[in-house]
This record gives sequence, structure tokens and C-alpha cells, in this order.
Amino acid sequence: MPPMAPSTSFSFFFLFFFTFQYTILVFSTTTTQQRFKEAPKFYNFPTCQTLQHHPNHTCPMNAVHVAMTLDVAYLRGSMAAIFSVLQHSSCPENVIFHFVSAASQPSSFATLNQTLTISFPYLNFRIYPFDDDAVSRLVSTSIRSALDTPLNYARSYLANILPRCVVRVVYLDSDLILVDDIAKLAATSLGDTEVLAAPEYCSADFSAYFTPSFWANPSLSLSFSNRTRPCYFNTGVMVIDLQRWREGDYTTAIEEWMELQKRMRIYELGSLPPFLLVFAGRIAAVDRRWNQHGLGGDNFRGLCRELHPGPVSLMHWSGKGKPWARLDANMPCPLDALWAPYDLLQTHYALQA
Repeated sequence: MPPMAPSTSFSFFFLFFFTFQYTILVFSTTTTQQRFKEAPKFYNFPTCQTLQHHPNHTCPMNAVHVAMTLDVAYLRGSMAAIFSVLQHSSCPENVIFHFVSAASQPSSFATLNQTLTISFPYLNFRIYPFDDDAVSRLVSTSIRSALDTPLNYARSYLANILPRCVVRVVYLDSDLILVDDIAKLAATSLGDTEVLAAPEYCSADFSAYFTPSFWANPSLSLSFSNRTRPCYFNTGVMVIDLQRWREGDYTTAIEEWMELQKRMRIYELGSLPPFLLVFAGRIAAVDRRWNQHGLGGDNFRGLCRELHPGPVSLMHWSGKGKPWARLDANMPCPLDALWAPYDLLQTHYALQA
């Protein structure tokens, strides 16, 4: 409830001071209302190697590097994802997390750092500021507002943000959990030339990811002509060779497609289509068990879905429906119960029968 208006006898100074104090109070309540439990510490198996530091840089040579974006809105999902990575890793002390957060929200930056430190006291991590204001000029509106957040495009800038000594990184979205050792995913072969690896879904209608205007323009649609069967892949789980990315200047290639999108509508789905335009048909294969995606339903209604046939190493609630929101609303989908054990939020909920 807002404060009562001060009487006219109050000076301007007191009015300003009171309003300022109230603003700070409201902001503090909003950003700290989520409180998380401390996660247990996980230890390396006896067979794990000790992290080896190169004398000329600070990046351990045999670490598993994981990159994620981090913000207050999706913090609950991120915490569950981190927890799942550590719990199922055979060498959790060898996993280093690189979190990217919006530079335009420095207060959130401090909150995120404190939350991680309290819940994961032994976590190897660093938070990097992302110049979201600069990227916002390139972002076009899409079919769902959550896809328009500039931080959603940070995955395209990892090669510029992370230290150059980080050669290979596993990128993960915040709405997923692992049930397998992330080191297996990190060890994916990228061949001699591939820049990234991800599960492909060649049965999906690839043409649907671009507008009729795109396909009607030969100079655009011919972008895929020299590739062997370009297929859809989900950018929420990727293994990226950052050295090859830097050498190929692929951030610039993605930005060029984003700039074209500002001039003429060639796609509708946020940060995914530029990745497809640059990499579809040119990526290394990953078993689909590493991205059982779409569990959040489509981008409009977020209806319940089942797992794809086959083994499961990673479950991904891509789409509109998020498990924490459906659980809080007492309207969970059956698979949301598999996410719940990784939820570190102190507030408890009850699954409805």
C-alpha cells in the first residue's frame, strides 16, 4: 500500500526524502523476495583429475566450463539447473560456471552474486556484465515478449565476454535440469571445423522458422543452398568452440542478420533464427538425449507435453510454460514433478493430485 500524501506544510526536501526511501524499500522487497536454501556440497570422485592451471592464464586446462545467463526473473530456474549439474557430475569441483548478467541492472548483479554465494558456498563461478543496452538496438519484437529481452541474445556474445583462455564452453538455458554427467556433453567431438554442437531435429519444418518474405527472396533463401540438409536445432543447449568462433567472427555474422531483420521481417522467433541462418547444416551432432526440449509447451499456451521417445540426459522446459510457475499455481504438468526436487526456493508448494 503506498504511503499517505504528506501535508502541504512539509517541505519539498522531506517529500523527496520520503519518496526516495519508499522507492528503495519497494525495490529491495521486489529483488530479494526469493530466498533459496543452501545446496549440499558435492565432491569429486577419487578418479577425477586435479584442476591444472596454465602458467600464462587463469583458466584450468581440464575444467568443464559452463555458461548461463542470470537474471532475477529466471533465477529460480537457474538455481535448479546449477544444482542438477553439480548433483549428477562425477567431478563437480572441476565445473566452472560463467554467468552473464545485464549490465543495465547493477543492483540485480549484486543480488545475484549474493544469492549464488549463499546457496552454493563452494561453487567455482564468475559473473560477467553484458552490455544489454547496446544490443537492444538490434533486437526486434517476436511472437513472445520473453524472447525479446536483450539478455536472451547474450549467447551470441560469449566469445567476446568470456576470457580468451576459455576455449570450449557448454551453454545452458535456465529452464532445464541435467540428470547425467555434464562432462559427457562437454566432451562432444566438434570435428576438424565445426564451431558448435547441438542435437538436431531434421523432422521439424525448417521453413516455418522464417517468413514467406525470406523464402520469396532468392538472395536470402539461397543462404542455405550450399549446406547439407540444414535442420532446426535448439540453442538452449550447445557445446561451443570459442576459439573457432572468434576466428570466424560469428558474432558479426549473427548481428548482420539481426540488422537485416530490423529492415525487413524475415523471422518471428527471437534469438534462434540468426543462429540457424549462420550455423544450420554446419554443426556437429549431439544425441537428442541431451536436449529433451519443448516441455514448456508452445510459445502461446504452454500446454503439457511428454518426453520424446528414447533415453534422457537433460530435460528442457523451453516454451511458454515454466515448471516453477505451474507448480506455484497448483496446475503442474506431469513432468514438472521431475523438476521439483531440484527447486531450492525456501517456499514450499504442494503438488495437487
